[in-house]
Amino acid sequence: MKAIEGMERLATKTMIPTIVFSILLVSSSVSFANADLIPEWVKNNALWYGQGEISETEFLNAIKFLVESKIIIIDSAEETVSKIMEAQIIIPNGNFNVSGKGFYLPLNLEISTNTKVTWVNDDSVPHNIQSQDERGHVIDFFNSPPLNTGDRFEFTFEEPGVYNYYCSFHPWRVGLVTVK
Repeated sequence: MKAIEGMERLATKTMIPTIVFSILLVSSSVSFANADLIPEWVKNNALWYGQGEISETEFLNAIKFLVESKIIIIDSAEETVSKIMEAQIIIPNGNFNVSGKGFYLPLNLEISTNTKVTWVNDDSVPHNIQSQDERGHVIDFFNSPPLNTGDRFEFTFEEPGVYNYYCSFHPWRVGLVTVK
């Protein structure tokens, strides 16, 4: 009997974080979450709940507060489907340096169809975005003009697939967009 009770508690403990993750995933499907924007007390509550230091009720009350305060906004399924989703790729400062760590952020962006992707040049030099086929040849699919610091380039991916791109000014910088 104790083994069954222990298994029920374990199932409940794993179900709550799954529900919270699902809520966060739905709420971030339209406006992607940035870990820097999540208040420390939320991160701490999640950690403490995971470590068993606060109760399930305390943790759920924290999530409830976020929803009621409209910090986490949960759209209905119809609203989510009707909106064009958006994602962003950052060209970080130092990306031009062949020996630097300035890869695209993220290096492989995974998105759903009908997602508008915006590349943002945060580097101190111009870059461009050139789509490539599987052999590395530039193709006329999504290609940007030179992007100066702060410039943006947008493209909406309507079909599933893996899309390769690179910067022709700095050809060692390559990236992927995976559309599911």
